[in-house]
Amino acid sequence: MSDSSPARPAVPVLDVWCELQCPDCHSALDDLRALRARYGDRLEVRLRHFPLEKHTYAFAAAQAAEEAVEQGKGWPYVEAVLGRVTELDREGEPLLVEVARELGLDAEEFDTALIDGRHILIVDADQAEGKAIGVTGTPTYVIGGERLDGGKSQEGLRERVEEIADRLLAEGA
Repeated sequence: MSDSSPARPAVPVLDVWCELQCPDCHSALDDLRALRARYGDRLEVRLRHFPLEKHTYAFAAAQAAEEAVEQGKGWPYVEAVLGRVTELDREGEPLLVEVARELGLDAEEFDTALIDGRHILIVDADQAEGKAIGVTGTPTYVIGGERLDGGKSQEGLRERVEEIADRLLAEGA
């Protein structure tokens, strides 16, 4: 199909397979903030859900994150919950609603979303896709077809993501 308008080149995508009750994902927050600050809209950073069975509230937290996306504050919500991983361990779902309220989101809608399960399909689809590409733990990064496992160590991962992103951006220019 021909289009006379110049196509805007697609920006590289960094998929971050994460779960919100994971201490390693909390540790990765600084790297994610740095990447988002460095690249802005030249790199699409997408949160992908990979709740681990060993974390009781991870599946509910993933659903809550999707509700936050729907209400327009996905990243602020994710960062706030990851900043309180140990509280989430203790308090569970009430903390997810409390964080929503603190961010000025519709907390009642969060509560309802957790009850009616409206975001379960998104979380399930992310988890299935993650398993299909070999994700076994969180955080795992996928950029330019390369999978980088951050669950064992964050050491050097941001630099590796930047190398790949810079290469992809140069190729797209």
